[in-house]
Amino acid sequence: MSEETARSPEERAASSRDGRRFSAPVNIGGVMLGGDAPVVVQSMTNTDTADVDATVEQVAALARAGSELVRITVDRAESAAAVPKIREKLLALGADVPLVGDFHYNGHILLSDYPDCAAALAKYRINPGNVGFKDKKDKHFAQIIEIANTHDKPVRIGVNWGSLDQDLLTRLMDENARSETPKDARAVMHESLVQSALLSAARAEELGMGPAKIVLSAKVSAVQDLIAVYRMLGARSPYALHLGLTEAGMGSKGIVASSAALAVLLQEGIGDTIRISLTPEPGGDRSLEVKVAQELLQSMGLRAFVPLVAACPGCGRTTSTRFQELAQDIQGFIQTSMPEWRTRYPGVEDLKVAVMGCIVNGPGESKHADIGISLPGTGEMPAAPVFIDGAKATTLRGPTLADDFKALVLDYIEQRYGQGRSSGQTAAE
Repeated sequence: MSEETARSPEERAASSRDGRRFSAPVNIGGVMLGGDAPVVVQSMTNTDTADVDATVEQVAALARAGSELVRITVDRAESAAAVPKIREKLLALGADVPLVGDFHYNGHILLSDYPDCAAALAKYRINPGNVGFKDKKDKHFAQIIEIANTHDKPVRIGVNWGSLDQDLLTRLMDENARSETPKDARAVMHESLVQSALLSAARAEELGMGPAKIVLSAKVSAVQDLIAVYRMLGARSPYALHLGLTEAGMGSKGIVASSAALAVLLQEGIGDTIRISLTPEPGGDRSLEVKVAQELLQSMGLRAFVPLVAACPGCGRTTSTRFQELAQDIQGFIQTSMPEWRTRYPGVEDLKVAVMGCIVNGPGESKHADIGISLPGTGEMPAAPVFIDGAKATTLRGPTLADDFKALVLDYIEQRYGQGRSSGQTAAE
């Protein structure tokens, strides 16, 4: 056990920075987790990894959407053989996103038989609940850790309550039954998840892997269970933590449940990387999980990825759809422009835009934004004042209002974030 692992939870908590829980920093193909690094967004493909072209296409799309790590399934020989080809094609496309290999049951065989796969991956994800069974479990686990050490790769030890180590769970249940003050079954399940992760991490360290090569996760599909387990894991672990509500579900249910669980933990400084595990609709966009993760982190003020557009929900004062159409237009304009803006205008992701629908909160909200417009509501004069850096700058009218406002947004971005502007200088100066 390392010196850091041996430190008490109180000592580790005392070394946290800016409210963030302390964790050993982990380098995953150039992307840093833990330490002082910001919370990292990751995602996972749902293609057959053996289909090189389909997997390359989806990984590249996820990377363009902002995924900083992408996990791929490596479940059989054909998948393992495809990994180096996938990596090579991604590099040719300029998509230098680290790939994480997801292994279950046969990871020890695939990593041994396909060393080029082991080398091409930036991290391995293994599950102590199915890395091996009975007397083979320790042997298979050790084999994967030794391969990771040989290739200087970090490992995520990912416990899941759907595939929990049954021997450990049975032992803890038996001990609990003999206790004078037994806990309920759910509490024992929580302890089993945490112990499975920590015991596996301790074993990895015994095999020569340092804390800076270990990431832990303990995923469940119920919000309160996830919060409870990660609070326990965060208090007892020095390792970087991956957060995610497993099997979160489809659509708004998956988004709300994941956000509810992860927001609580992130607010408490727990978590170094997140994934939103959404079930995509048939033919749906896989990158939605990336967008949700980014919006969660940005809404909490933990990171900035894209300019925020504040817009009112509408009411009886806004019977026209004009402000809704303008808000949608501006949001789409920003999304499509961001790939170019990120390169051309460093810092533009911090921009705040307001598109408001009437005089009640419109002018005030627009003044709080960097640039905002307050459209006329029902019965108001057909004029839309524009506020820049808190001051009224102009008034727009007529059928070209949307294009005129976009031109003002572009001008503001150019003046504030364009080349030649000094740090902190704004368009209003």
